[in-house]
Formats: sequence, C-alpha cells, structure tokens
Amino acid sequence: MSDLKQVTHIDNVRLGDDGTSVIIIDQTLLPGRTEYLTLRTPEELYQAIFELKVRGAPAIGICAGFGIYVLARGIKTEDYDEFYRQFREYQQYLDSARPTAVNLSWALNRMEQVVLKNREQGVRKILKLLEQECLAIQKEDQQMCRSISEYGLSLLKDGDGILTHCNAGPLATSRYGTALGPLLLGKEQGMEFHVFADETRPLLQGARLTSYELQRAGLDVTLICDNMASLVMKNGWIQACLVGCDRVAANGDTANKIGTSGVAVLASFYKIPFYVLGPSSTIDLSCKTGADIKIELRSPDEIKKKFYEKPVAPEEVKCYNPAFDVTDHTLITAIITERGICRPPYTESLVQPCLNSGESITCFG
Repeated sequence: MSDLKQVTHIDNVRLGDDGTSVIIIDQTLLPGRTEYLTLRTPEELYQAIFELKVRGAPAIGICAGFGIYVLARGIKTEDYDEFYRQFREYQQYLDSARPTAVNLSWALNRMEQVVLKNREQGVRKILKLLEQECLAIQKEDQQMCRSISEYGLSLLKDGDGILTHCNAGPLATSRYGTALGPLLLGKEQGMEFHVFADETRPLLQGARLTSYELQRAGLDVTLICDNMASLVMKNGWIQACLVGCDRVAANGDTANKIGTSGVAVLASFYKIPFYVLGPSSTIDLSCKTGADIKIELRSPDEIKKKFYEKPVAPEEVKCYNPAFDVTDHTLITAIITERGICRPPYTESLVQPCLNSGESITCFG
C-alpha cells in the first residue's frame, strides 16, 4: 500500500489573501480551459453564482460566506445599525441568485447571526468575527466531505459499478465532494470502481466536470448520454447509484439536478441501491415535502443554443427548463450525511436532534 497517493484536488473557491476578494475557478469553461476569476463586487458575486461559474450546493455556500464577508469589509460606517442595514441588503441580493440550493441561504444566515449576536462588540470586531466564520464554513466543509466519503465508502465493494448524475465532486465542494467522495477516497485506499457518468443535460455537468474529475483521479470512468442509464443498469453493470443533493425535505424528498428522479425510478425498477449524499446543511426540516421546494427555472437558450455552434431548435419553439427535479423519498435507499447513514422512515432519521447530537449515527437500518 506504500504506493498509494492522495487524489489531486482543485482549489476551486478561496478567500483572497488580502480578504478583499473571492477567487473561484470558472466551471463554465472546464474542461477546455482552467481560468480563475477574482470577485469583488455584489454584481460579480451574484453573476458567478447565477451563471454557475461556481456551482454545487456546498461550494455555493462557501462562496457566499466569503462573498458576504468581502462585501461587509467594504461598508464604510462604524454605526452598527447602518452597517447591519447594508449587510442585509447584500445578504438578500446574494440569496436571490439561486432559490433551490439551501446552502446559499444557510451560509448567509449563519454569517448574519455573527452580526446579530455581536452587536455590542462594534463593527471592527464584527468584521474579524465574520472572517473567522467564513473560514470556519470552508474548514467544516472539508471535514464534512471526508466524513461523508467514509460513510459512503462503507456501502460499496471493490470492483462495483457506479452510476452518478450531475457533478458532486471536489468542484462542487471543498475537498472530496459528496457523491464522488467515496469513489475518490476508495481510490486512495487502493479500491477500483467502474463509474458511468450521465452527461446531465442541458448544461452537461457530468460530461464536462464529473468525467474530468474522475479521469484526473485515475478512476475508470465511462461517459454516457442520460438516456443510456436504463441500458447499463439492465446489462448488470451498475451495483449502486450515487447522487448529490441541493435540498432535502423533512420526509426525505430530495431536490437535485434535473434528471435525478428518472435515475431513481430506473434504479428502483432494476433493484439497484440509490444513495443520496450531502451535508446536513442541505436538510431543510421546515420544508415538509418535495412539493414545498421551489424549483429554479432557467433560460430556454440553455436547451436550444448553449454548447452548439448553431441553434438546434426553431427560435420560436417553447422550452421548459427546470434546473432541478425532486426524487420521492420512497425511491431513496439511504441519505448519507457527515453524521451518518439515514434510512427510512426519514421523518424520524432526519430530525434535528439526531443530526445535531455531535455523535456519528446510523439511523434506522
């Protein structure tokens, strides 16, 4: 085992050295070009999130934490009330960039609590505390990714065939990723997997990002069109499906990239375990079911024009382009968080006391 080595990870979101900017890798340009962007203004931060230059629920949360700190540094007042008023304007503006992924609002609300709880400390002290908090969000995410990866890996066997949808690897987080984490960790430990990556239309995160990350890590990865998933399952090539999540309702219904629910239906038919992996911060207990999750609708041009030299459909044709769909909890074998493996009934295994106990858990199963 002495020849094993750490999988290389891309530094995709970080705070600038002087604390006045957020530096991200522009994921819209991958895999053809690796380019870093320096974000300083509210508009730059908003557009980076909205246009998916930074994407993946955990990575969006990290970026938001860094971003609101950078913007707070630029507020020119020592008066707390005025500082908080401007802080809230920035917070609400950034929060409106992506409505479905709960990590965006989670991180911004966490930063707001620092401001509210330290009113008597003064603005300068609050800024120092905000810096500490946004760095803590990133560090916790790194630890979370490792823990999720370990729990997920415990459900897999050496040589398994894995199907994944969209991208839930290091680019979407801060380290190993969520759904790809067990595969990368397993690779470090000498295990081999055969991964089939859905291309994930219309923005092709699976083709552009997942296949790129897995190939860089030395895993056996095969790219397939979304409509090929049923065939590879029927062929017996898939032993488990691993996907990420952007929001989990209290009953276990899960929002993830569009097409995920179809994969879950197929997995159920072929009796293949379907695992959802994500941090506990994506669990929204105030959201009773998937019907309460707001689904982001995006531009028709992503279907008709993006990635094509010429439009592939008539200009006048209508398009329906939801960014996410909701997988029914009855189709999910287990939800894997950094605190443990949660199984049905999710109304019990996802409750806050279980996830906030500070101890590792394996709930109901």
